[in-house]
Amino acid sequence: MFFDGVIKTQSRRFYVTLNMRKFLQRLLTKPVIDLADKWSSRPDKKRVDKALSDLYENIITTPGKRGVIIPFDAKKDKFIILSDQHKGARDGSDIFAKAAKNYLAALDHYNRQEFTYINLGDSEELWENLFLTVKRHNKSTFESEKHFLARKAFIKIFGNHDLYWDNDPLAAVSILQIYGEAVKVYEGAILQTKVNNHTLSIYMTHGHQGDLQSDGNWFSKWFVSDIWAPFQAYLRINPNTPANNDQLKTEHNRMMYEWSSKRKNTLLITGHTHQPVFRSLTELEILYEKQRQAKKANETAQAAALQGKIDKLHLKVNRMPDFKGVLDTYFNSGCCCFDDGDITGIEIADGCIRLIKWAYKAKQSVRMVLEESRLEDLKL
Repeated sequence: MFFDGVIKTQSRRFYVTLNMRKFLQRLLTKPVIDLADKWSSRPDKKRVDKALSDLYENIITTPGKRGVIIPFDAKKDKFIILSDQHKGARDGSDIFAKAAKNYLAALDHYNRQEFTYINLGDSEELWENLFLTVKRHNKSTFESEKHFLARKAFIKIFGNHDLYWDNDPLAAVSILQIYGEAVKVYEGAILQTKVNNHTLSIYMTHGHQGDLQSDGNWFSKWFVSDIWAPFQAYLRINPNTPANNDQLKTEHNRMMYEWSSKRKNTLLITGHTHQPVFRSLTELEILYEKQRQAKKANETAQAAALQGKIDKLHLKVNRMPDFKGVLDTYFNSGCCCFDDGDITGIEIADGCIRLIKWAYKAKQSVRMVLEESRLEDLKL
């Protein structure tokens, strides 16, 4: 009888806790995500411009110090660019947990296809977790990354949430622990190839530079680790919903596009914002541009079909934006921590650049090409 009473009491407490969490999730998820969108980024245009320019010049003039230059053959060499895994402790605040299987499937595919893997930063969530915690709970992902390292086909770049790799005295020891060898972690990299008889430079960095909330800001790190992480763990809220990324470009993405648009024969690829961008446009902006072209060609049925896709997205605008004259100079890999487990990234292969997604279909990880363009067709 005593034990029956204890079990019933514990069961009641469990269901009360569960119901309370569900109630708070319904009540707080939208305002929390709205606040996260509003306060998680404070880009300053002058700082963004200066940071991107300074790093680019540093890589060009002193390659190997803060970044590497990698010459490649656009028809033969292959690259996969993934960012923002935010690998954590597999607890309620670990936004990578649902995406881990897609990430591992993607790495297995790209390693078998002999791609070079460029990890564009925020791979490890080291604002919320100690390195030892992340190491303990992510052994399989580090093992998969080691396959690229064994082929000398792995470039690791740091972001703001794993700035540890750049500024902690124990970082070199930690790298040895997870990869079994020394690995230089860079701030950026530049791929260079010949396209249309010109040298095309593909400049890659995490993209947090110039963001007042992220660029080495101790207050942001404290808030994330001591306030946001426990709150997120209890409510199990992941602000990285695909719907939140089907919008017009964030302010930070717009600033990075503006920087790239002033550079001849240069592409900029970043992460950080978690918002996929292809040829300088988000998914919603691409739909608007395709609709504009359909209307111009008097393709009424196609324009109506595109409007249906636009209406399914959460953002509504009063009139169709006009993206005429936008150059194809900016790309964003999105992230590997969407709340449905999807991951997005950028492929460069077969003379093309692609925005890809890995998603669960019938419990299997499936690769999808969302957008594709030949490098020679880009408007630079």
